[in-house]
Amino acid sequence: MKRARFISRGRALEGHLRGGALIDHAGEAHDPEAVTFRLPIDPPKVIALALNFNDHAGELGLTQPTEPALFWKPNTTLLAHKGTVIYPRGAQFMHYEVELGVIIGRDARRVKAKSAMDYVGGYTIGNDLVVRDYVTNTFRPPLRGKGWDTFGPLGPYYVTADEVKDPHDLTLRAFVNGELRQEGSTRDMIFGIPELIEHISRFMTLQKDDVILTGTPKGISHVRPGDVMRLEVEGLGALENDVALETEDAEPILGREDKEPVWDGR
Repeated sequence: MKRARFISRGRALEGHLRGGALIDHAGEAHDPEAVTFRLPIDPPKVIALALNFNDHAGELGLTQPTEPALFWKPNTTLLAHKGTVIYPRGAQFMHYEVELGVIIGRDARRVKAKSAMDYVGGYTIGNDLVVRDYVTNTFRPPLRGKGWDTFGPLGPYYVTADEVKDPHDLTLRAFVNGELRQEGSTRDMIFGIPELIEHISRFMTLQKDDVILTGTPKGISHVRPGDVMRLEVEGLGALENDVALETEDAEPILGREDKEPVWDGR
């Protein structure tokens, strides 16, 4: 089932997708193009994974870590489907990252990989946006690069686990202004979902509705104000967000960190 939270005619509603319409609790149908989507869930926390695809590490000239490289996405980054991503003034290289988001279905602590999938409630699409100017060290939380407000779109749906036959065999695609920029498959994840849940739950409790963003494949490229990003994960729908420049009163980013290869502007 594809579940959604949305606003229709001023009412905050929840429903599920059926026959191309969103059906609310009263059985009323709503046109998905005529509603305002909300986040599919309000996660207690969002944990993201860096460099979980070898080809993505390669395009950045970085070495793949030997264990999951984790970081936080602050809840202030979260943005719903069709929301506007704010491009920080002074940023030189900002890009999207299409990712499979794993939604935890019940609290998990010290879970073993063999039973980890029993704790998955469902899936959604995540966009782990980043200003690459400020990401230099995989093992230092990249909050300056990835923690900007609006840098964590999620949605549009909470797709229940029973609807996804194999989350480790899903095609990932990212389009910018209708042009295919990124394509890969969750087959190529280095650390799979059971390993991640086991690893994380060994030292912290994963709570119901927490989200784990599982990494992105090769294919990042610069996005600019005025662009529209459309991210797709097979079977989960499409997450779409436009980009707008930060307001004039915002001070530009000053300086950069050059331990990574400098973006050549393409």
